[in-house]
Amino acid sequence: MTSSDVFSVEVEGGVATLWLDRPAQRNAMGAAFWSDLPVLMRDLGDDGDVRAVVLAAKGPHFTVGLDLKWAGLGGAVGGGDGEHGGSQAARSWHGYRNVRRMQSAISSVADCPKPVIAAVHGYCIGGGIDLITACDIRLAATDAVFSVRETRIAIVADVGTLQRLPRIIPSGHVAELAFTGKDVGAERAHQMGLVNDVFPDAEAVVKAAREMAAEIAANSPLTVQGVKAVLRASADRTVEEGLDYVAAWNMAYLQSDDLKEAVAAFLEKRPPVFRGE
Repeated sequence: MTSSDVFSVEVEGGVATLWLDRPAQRNAMGAAFWSDLPVLMRDLGDDGDVRAVVLAAKGPHFTVGLDLKWAGLGGAVGGGDGEHGGSQAARSWHGYRNVRRMQSAISSVADCPKPVIAAVHGYCIGGGIDLITACDIRLAATDAVFSVRETRIAIVADVGTLQRLPRIIPSGHVAELAFTGKDVGAERAHQMGLVNDVFPDAEAVVKAAREMAAEIAANSPLTVQGVKAVLRASADRTVEEGLDYVAAWNMAYLQSDDLKEAVAAFLEKRPPVFRGE
């Protein structure tokens, strides 16, 4: 597994926990975050021992979002090295490319073939919303605070929130959050549908996320990853197109050893043991 100064990884029983591990900075998203996240997500996606991923954070907060000190030096919109020379067009091109790199980093979470569960506590603001909306499932501690904070600092959120949030919660709630930049607590986030459930504290939400991930990991990994792929494909298709897609998918991948094991386990009245083959 790739080493990182701002992330740490634990793997147990088919479940990987990817920790945001910059607690002294409240897990602010600086240069190392944007460069390391896609590499780690690729590693976890390729690791045959990992069947589900929990995304959690060390310290009192999930993340306060973009590291404004780094961004203020040109890291977010400049050429990445703090230099701003050249024409306006050249500077704009560098900024565009940097934003696209940051978008790709967040998209690496959505693109992971394994299910990803976010376990949120404390602040989850700005880039934190980009990050959790790229996850498949979101759980929260009671102290969680969510905010599309970019609006309040004169930025149009541009790393995924405005594209993914409308696929998760109703449009009126999206508009409220995005236009105001207001803080929303865990219970309101639950009512909106942003999070699946709320738990007493950080320890409890990570425990719940790991238990859910373990439940997922007990299923056939081929099937779970197939379900994720079909759900993603169906989101941009009509119902009829989605039906055709899943029919083709199953004709390609249905006849697995895991399916044979499921049938045998049913007949023998025992729990199945899936090997992903």
